[in-house]
Amino acid sequence: MGVSGCGKSTVAALIAGRLGWPLGEADDLHPAANVAKMSNGIPLTDDDRRPWLTEVRAWIDAQDGDCVLTCSALKRSYRDLLRQAGVRVRFVHLHGDTEQLALRLASRTGHFMPLSLLESQLSTLEPLQADEDGIVVRINAEPAHIADVSIQQLGLGIQSFPAS
Repeated sequence: MGVSGCGKSTVAALIAGRLGWPLGEADDLHPAANVAKMSNGIPLTDDDRRPWLTEVRAWIDAQDGDCVLTCSALKRSYRDLLRQAGVRVRFVHLHGDTEQLALRLASRTGHFMPLSLLESQLSTLEPLQADEDGIVVRINAEPAHIADVSIQQLGLGIQSFPAS
């Protein structure tokens, strides 16, 4: 979880690969209207996000076992909705400084989320709280290291990692 540009897709792919779990991208589940709004620099509202998050939760429920899924999950209420899935849902909040995130977004191509929406996402973000099942990992390292740290902190039992 985290704002756009924090590395969710890259880190999630590494985690899924290391664990041999299926990988899903919540961005792929956005309805066309949401993508159009974001592409035009219009922040999504809770009403825009609710059906999308319901679809994301359904994706989780449709999996046969453990999986890795990228999702911004910016607010606790969004995470609460995802936790209503029929399985344990844990979060890895990829956290970075505004400047670092802006640099990443400015250099990214081929994604519908413009740099102009970063401030909106940051103002919407509610960090994980102590009673939420998850961890916070800073993004000031290479993605392979972030994936390794995430797996270790989640206690997923990998003792040695392939060379990065």
